[in-house]
Amino acid sequence: MTKLSVNINKIATLRNARGGDFPNVVQTAIDLQEFGAQGITVHPRPDERHIRYKDVFDLRPIVHTEFNIEGNPVKKFVDLVLKAKPEQVTLVPDAEDAITSNAGWDTMKHLGFLTEIITEFRQNGIRTSIFLDPNPKLIETAVKTGTDRIELYTEAFAKDFALGNKKGVKSYVETAEVAHAAGLGINAGHDLSLDNIAFFAQEVPFIDEVSIGHALISESLYFGFQNVINMYLHKLKG
Repeated sequence: MTKLSVNINKIATLRNARGGDFPNVVQTAIDLQEFGAQGITVHPRPDERHIRYKDVFDLRPIVHTEFNIEGNPVKKFVDLVLKAKPEQVTLVPDAEDAITSNAGWDTMKHLGFLTEIITEFRQNGIRTSIFLDPNPKLIETAVKTGTDRIELYTEAFAKDFALGNKKGVKSYVETAEVAHAAGLGINAGHDLSLDNIAFFAQEVPFIDEVSIGHALISESLYFGFQNVINMYLHKLKG
């Protein structure tokens, strides 16, 4: 079964808006795991506008499912990951001023850089995943980096699906099949929601994990965290 990892960045955004510690990101992570979430994801950025670096260390002791830290592997981020030692690090090529992630890696162009970074993480026992556009041609060089997994960047799928274009999933199916044949694990994330997750999970094979934040937090305003987690888990079962 595909695992559900919940990105709690938006909880930190809400907390930071008032300058206090409510809602508390640690308690939220505890509750989400109790409700059935199979992982917790954070994406600290250099300006710490949502998840702060301190949050990572506060969260580490209480995440007993899977801790996934996403981010651009600048030195500060690499040092953070090596100290926190999450189960998984997801490498995302986002600019410092990016509102949200908006592209995957060109594994051909950045082969040397990614290989160096991934080698260091793997030597420290941290599973690595590369954020990737749905393009089968990128898989060969992704394998050469030594990464354990890829994470399919699903924004394009979500936009197509919202417009009624279900054929937009084709490139994701093709990329997943090539990646699986090459021995890579496959994650997926970005703009997945209760509206589109069942179709995506049914159509795209070999998905180990989905990471969902913005939609899940927004949907929980209406339905509550426990209900929403259960709804996602039900849809992922097929």
